[in-house]
Amino acid sequence: MFEGLSERFAQTFKSLRGKGKLSAADIDETLREIRKSLLDADVAIEVVKEFVARIRERALGDEVSKALNPAQQVVQIVNQELVSILGGETQRLQFAKTPPTVIMLAGLQGSGKTTFAAKLALMLKNESQTPLLVACDLQRPSAVEQLKVLGEKAQVPVFAPEAGSGTGNPVIVAKQAIEKAKKGLHSVVIIDTAGRTGVDAEMMQQAVEIRNAIEPDEIIFVIDSMLGQDAANVAKAFKEGVGLSSVVLTKLDGDARGGAALSVATITGCPILFSSTGESLEAIEVFHPDRMASRILDMGDILSLIEQAQKTFDKEESQKLAEKIAADQFTLQDFLEQLQQVRKLGNLKGIMGMLPGVGKMKQQLDEFDEKQIDRTEAIIRSMTPKERLQPKILNGSRRMRIAKGSGTTVTDVNQLMQRFEQAAKVMKSMAKGGPMPGGGFVPPAKKQSKPDKKKGSKSGNPAKRAAENQGLTFTKNQPGSSFGLGN
Repeated sequence: MFEGLSERFAQTFKSLRGKGKLSAADIDETLREIRKSLLDADVAIEVVKEFVARIRERALGDEVSKALNPAQQVVQIVNQELVSILGGETQRLQFAKTPPTVIMLAGLQGSGKTTFAAKLALMLKNESQTPLLVACDLQRPSAVEQLKVLGEKAQVPVFAPEAGSGTGNPVIVAKQAIEKAKKGLHSVVIIDTAGRTGVDAEMMQQAVEIRNAIEPDEIIFVIDSMLGQDAANVAKAFKEGVGLSSVVLTKLDGDARGGAALSVATITGCPILFSSTGESLEAIEVFHPDRMASRILDMGDILSLIEQAQKTFDKEESQKLAEKIAADQFTLQDFLEQLQQVRKLGNLKGIMGMLPGVGKMKQQLDEFDEKQIDRTEAIIRSMTPKERLQPKILNGSRRMRIAKGSGTTVTDVNQLMQRFEQAAKVMKSMAKGGPMPGGGFVPPAKKQSKPDKKKGSKSGNPAKRAAENQGLTFTKNQPGSSFGLGN
């Protein structure tokens, strides 16, 4: 989403590099470019004014004039102020002292409330909570059915009025749901409310009545990140009309300019709790203002990448794989399983977007074809179990059969084998604890992984140290290079 803004910022800061001292004119020119970049990204004008004013005050003071590297200090100030307008510190969902915790969702129609409700329910369920979804968007029958379908997919119960019961009052439904939650020992109640295509009095009145009837612990404003300049007005209307405690950004994987994402925390004065980054129910993340600011400034988001890897990769299985690599027993079956594990991390372009300096690889990322992953899987799946375990037996006739079975060409099969052999060699050479090329998350084999207790970790990078502490290693090389995905 912030690709355009990141590029503009990169160009702006590039003009400052190499200058031993920054004049007031240099600062003014930089601030003009920052202001234009933010306005072009649809950030609310009052947020832009406040943001630029704070940077100007700091940039013209001793903080920059006495710095050894003034340009880098300006970048650091911009980073810190970005964190501030995104909400400052990471905030967590506030649970009630006495269950159930009641969460009410509010927002416009199409903002993603219903889908987010199911995503949040699944996330809480995976954290050992017992959520109950409540369908209070009764204006649209399809919304009730949608929540039921999503609830079934997440394996979370849904409370909704029975068809033909005549219960069309969302306030009554919400109150009944809470009573049911208490009897059923549900720890969290998530209430999906009705929206409209625009702010109107009827929608607000209904939301207020539900709020007054159930006294929710959290009122979460769900906003579409692709909403443009109108985001500020919508946010203000919900803040004044219903009262909000926190915010969720949906569709953060879209290609819009991102003004809503950069405006809403400041406009509402409420923390952003979560971001929704895709269509799957697992595509939900805790929102970290500092990490998002780093992504915008192309500094990467290594910690989020590590956390995703920890959720996806089984440490014991990774250890076994590392030992196989060290013993030169890495097979195409292992290759396929590693590829499938990487796919669980999510969209590969999104994953690569978490790496520092990835903006400089924009062309390579744009040219990367995710369908190549499907072709790689198809080729390996067209092999017999024996061929996967003993790749050396793949002669010409076998490769021709595999190509026909996978709908590819013999050249594609040959190229995959070349990449596999190269990856196997590199992975073996790295098995003593070195990082895996292309983002492979494989810890060193146990017999070679004893740390030097006296010296400790040699890494001066906090993110890398965090990875090492979890038995994870990776680097930011060519996308997909260790998984046979190169061009």
